[in-house]
Amino acid sequence: MARILGGITTSHIPAVGKAIEAGMEDDPYWEPFFKAYPPIRAWLAEKQPDLVINIYNDHGLGFFLDQMPTFAIGAAAQYRNEDEGWGLPELPPFKGDAPFSWHLIESMVEQEFDITSCQELAVDHGFTVPMQLFWPKGSHPPAIPISANTVQHPIPTLKRALDFGKALGKAVRSYPEDISVVILGTGGLSHQLDGARAGFINREFDEMCMEKIVTDPEALTAISRMELVEKAGSQGTEFLMWMMMRGALGKVRQLSSNYHIPISNTGAGTMLLECIDS
Repeated sequence: MARILGGITTSHIPAVGKAIEAGMEDDPYWEPFFKAYPPIRAWLAEKQPDLVINIYNDHGLGFFLDQMPTFAIGAAAQYRNEDEGWGLPELPPFKGDAPFSWHLIESMVEQEFDITSCQELAVDHGFTVPMQLFWPKGSHPPAIPISANTVQHPIPTLKRALDFGKALGKAVRSYPEDISVVILGTGGLSHQLDGARAGFINREFDEMCMEKIVTDPEALTAISRMELVEKAGSQGTEFLMWMMMRGALGKVRQLSSNYHIPISNTGAGTMLLECIDS
């Protein structure tokens, strides 16, 4: 049976991709952000997961506002990266695992989640930046993209996101092959890119979320969608993808944590949570 090793959170802002391309990890502006990643890379090198599930939100490359699925799972042999207009270099396709994807899709539908299955999918910086951060030499395992709607309202509630994660964890663990899986919850934390509150960051709220997602994720489900926008900004809704990841893990121990502002007007949180008895 498949087992879940743990979950990792990270920002996925496109400016990080530019910093990686320019080799700016040790630049004074970027160093407090990038210093969070070597311990996680070391953990990944030790654990050697067979597969990664990357939970992200699409930014208009694979989906757009006229067709925005609430939850979509990639079911392709590979996932291509294309130009988004940020000046980021296009990366080689990412290898998938279609049999594993279809197992997830079947199991999630059986658990009454309506899933958009994608046999072709272009993945943007929301997916690619985390892969670059955790596997900087490109030596990552096959990856399954799961896209969540954080853009076009109505978006999922935090309870729905956590419940999705619980169903996902059950789906992964029911896979009959003996493989190990790590799950990424990407995006956020608080940030707003436009409107009267452009540049908004709420450190107190971010740090509360980082604490509760470890110790009591159920408590976070009391936050309504509109309250999430109010307290985390219009793009801070990406926190729901952290909740999707967390739901899949069960009992965890926190191995590392980092929070830094401001990186591209974003509260950037990075955490490594290892599963206990999973």
